[in-house]
Amino acid sequence: MSDTVKLLSLAVATPEHVITQKEAAETSARLFSSRFKDFSHLASVFENSGIQKRYAARPLEWFIEPHGWQDRMEAYGEVARSLFFETATNALKQVGLQGRDVDCIVTVSSTGIATPSLDAQLAQKIGFRSDIERVPVFGLGCAAGVSGFAIASRFARERPGSTVLFVTIELCTLAFRLDELTRANIIATALFGDGAAACVLRAGPHGKAEVESTGEHLFPDTLGIMGWKIDDTGFGVVLAQSLPPFAEAELGPAVDGILARNGLSRRDIDRFICHPGGARVLTALESALSLDAGKLDHERAVLAEYGNMSSPTILFVLERVLKAGLPPRSAMVAMGPGFTASCVTLKRVA
Repeated sequence: MSDTVKLLSLAVATPEHVITQKEAAETSARLFSSRFKDFSHLASVFENSGIQKRYAARPLEWFIEPHGWQDRMEAYGEVARSLFFETATNALKQVGLQGRDVDCIVTVSSTGIATPSLDAQLAQKIGFRSDIERVPVFGLGCAAGVSGFAIASRFARERPGSTVLFVTIELCTLAFRLDELTRANIIATALFGDGAAACVLRAGPHGKAEVESTGEHLFPDTLGIMGWKIDDTGFGVVLAQSLPPFAEAELGPAVDGILARNGLSRRDIDRFICHPGGARVLTALESALSLDAGKLDHERAVLAEYGNMSSPTILFVLERVLKAGLPPRSAMVAMGPGFTASCVTLKRVA
């Protein structure tokens, strides 16, 4: 028990700018309704998304003007560095640690590109040692909150006593496209927000939760369900209409397989902690995992207040579950590009 990996701390943060769903709907109608004939059929997604507001890297006025790669990546660099510093230092402070105490840092983000990576850019400011191991991960999308957490936990398990910092940052709103007259772009405009989270992991006797198992499932022939297309303007969202029904049909067996490989079954899980991709996705998840309707209450609360922030979102949910009282065994579940399902089981620490 003392050598198992523990979650020691968790910190979350958002950018300063707030966009209400009413503002997002009105602005989108002004920008798209005269140019995109199908907009009127899609406008209801703003009301039915389960979102009341979200946070953004830039004020609403910024998104009304056209932007290219340089504008978007300059905004990403500025805001991502700020959120990285805030979440990382807060997570360390919660357990009385400083940057020099970190042995390995895993950073996930799929909404911007930074080279040198964010951890290197902030190494001196945070106080990381020169021998720190850095693991920046790109491309896991919405699943990265769980997949990255799993990667960080494996580093901690293989190096008992080492302190591993996991940071996840996504600035989804910077991918908003004025030029994309597509269903996927309108839905993304209604769903996505920005946020970040960080946590400290270490093998040892104490912590908020024990990391019990990790696993993933890569579905064949599903590359077109979710991802980015990349052109001169920036990222453009790929989001298939089939996602909710696919999740409802396929997620349950995938999660069962991951659990079985770790000697567990769904009956052993007291609470599923799920990435709230959207209202329809949450309904599909409840069906796929044989949960009562409305069971994913913390997920809906996070979705309403923050929107879908991609990878950090599930750690916002985990924060609420921890505050409410972690049950004996939980399973964090998220889906992302690939198409992939990722799962981590957590046990309550006595």
